[in-house]
Amino acid sequence: MTDTVLDRFLRYVVIDTQSDPTSTAQPSTEKQKTLGRLLVEELLAMGLADAHLDEHGYVYATLAANTDKDVPVICFCSHMDTAPDFTGTDVKPNILRNYAGGDIQLSGDPRQVIRVSEHPALRDQIGNDIVTTDGTTLLGADDKAGLAEIISAAQFLVDNPDIKHGTIKLLFTVDEEIGRGVDKVDLKKLGARFAYTMDGETAGHIEDETFSADGVEITIQGVAIHPGFAKGRMENAIKIAGAIIDRLPKHLSPEATAGKDGFIHPTGVTGSMEKATIGLIVRDFDDAGLSEKEALIEAIVADVMPDYPGSSCQVTVKHQYRNMKVVLDRHPDIMENALEAVRRAGMMPVRGSIRGGTDGSRLSFMGLPCPNIFAGGHAFHSPLEWISRQDMEKAVRTIVELAKIWEERA
Repeated sequence: MTDTVLDRFLRYVVIDTQSDPTSTAQPSTEKQKTLGRLLVEELLAMGLADAHLDEHGYVYATLAANTDKDVPVICFCSHMDTAPDFTGTDVKPNILRNYAGGDIQLSGDPRQVIRVSEHPALRDQIGNDIVTTDGTTLLGADDKAGLAEIISAAQFLVDNPDIKHGTIKLLFTVDEEIGRGVDKVDLKKLGARFAYTMDGETAGHIEDETFSADGVEITIQGVAIHPGFAKGRMENAIKIAGAIIDRLPKHLSPEATAGKDGFIHPTGVTGSMEKATIGLIVRDFDDAGLSEKEALIEAIVADVMPDYPGSSCQVTVKHQYRNMKVVLDRHPDIMENALEAVRRAGMMPVRGSIRGGTDGSRLSFMGLPCPNIFAGGHAFHSPLEWISRQDMEKAVRTIVELAKIWEERA
C-alpha cells in the first residue's frame, strides 16, 4: 500500500460511493461504507487506534497531541459520497503527466473535452500532473481529494513527531451531496472545538461564507378522468406542474447567476395526471433574499392555480442550511490561522464565498465553527472533473502547517 496523496486518491475514486436522494436510509447507499471500511483500515495501520466506522456510516479517528500546550482540538472533515448528478460507477482515472497546455481530450468519450476556454484554471497547471476520468463518469475529486489529503497529512504528522501539534480529530461523512452529511454526527464524541472541511476548489482558496439554503416541494393534486371524456373536466397535474415551472424567472436560475446572486432551481419533477410533485432548491447569501425567492414561488403558484379550479396545490419549504459566516465571524482565529497556513504552504491566500454548501455550513450552526479549505478539484459533478497532483500536495502542506500554527499560537 503506497502513501502518497495521489496514490491514496487513485485508490479511493475507483470505489463507487454515490449517494441516493430517494433513499431514506442512513447512509443512503450501503456502498459508501465500503470506502469507510478501507479508510478505517488505513488509519488503524498508521496508529490511530480509535479509528472506527459507526452505524451511520461515519468514520471517526484521533491523532493524539504531542505537545504539553493546551491547544484547542481541531477537526478536519471530508465526505465520502459522490454526487448523484452523474454516474460514479466504474471510474477509470487517467493521469496526464507534465501537462503541456491545451485542451484535454478524454479517452472514453470523444465528445468530452476539457477546454482551456471553459476551464481557465488549467493555465496554472503547466508542468503538473493532471488526473481526469475517461469521460464516461465523474472523477470523485469532490470529495475524495479531501479524504486523501487529510489522511496523507495525518500520516506525515505521525511520521514526523518533531512537528508539535494538539489533538486532531478526523471526520469523514456520508451523504453530503444530498444535504444529509452531518444529520447524525455525534459532536460530543468528536470532541472538537473548531473544524475545517477540505472540500473547496482552487489551490489557495478558503471560504468562510456559503449560500443560505432551503428546499421547496410543490405538490399538485389534479383532476383525473378518462381522456375520452375529459372535455371541460380534466385538470392534468403534469400540465399544471409545467405551467408553474414555465413561470420561474429565467434571470434567477443557476445558469444566469454568479457571484453572490441567489437562484431558484427545479431539481426534479414526478407525477401523473392525478398528482405531480416539483422539487426545487432555493439559494441566497442573505436570509432575506431567500425569503423573497420563496415568496415569489408562492406567488407564481397562486397565479397559476385559478386556471385549474378543481385542483389544489401545497407548497412546503424545508430548511437546509444557513450562511456559516454568521458563526465564523465570532471566531476570527479560525480564518486567520487558515490564511497563514496557506501562506506558509507557498501560496497567496484567497478568502471568499462558495456557491454551494459544505458540511461546514451545518456544523457551524450545530456548534462546531467550520470554514472550507481548497481540495484542488475542478468541474465537480461532471465527466470533465479534474485535479492535479501538485494541488493535492499543496492541500496536504496546508493541513500540516495549520496543525503547527494552532500549536504555536496556543
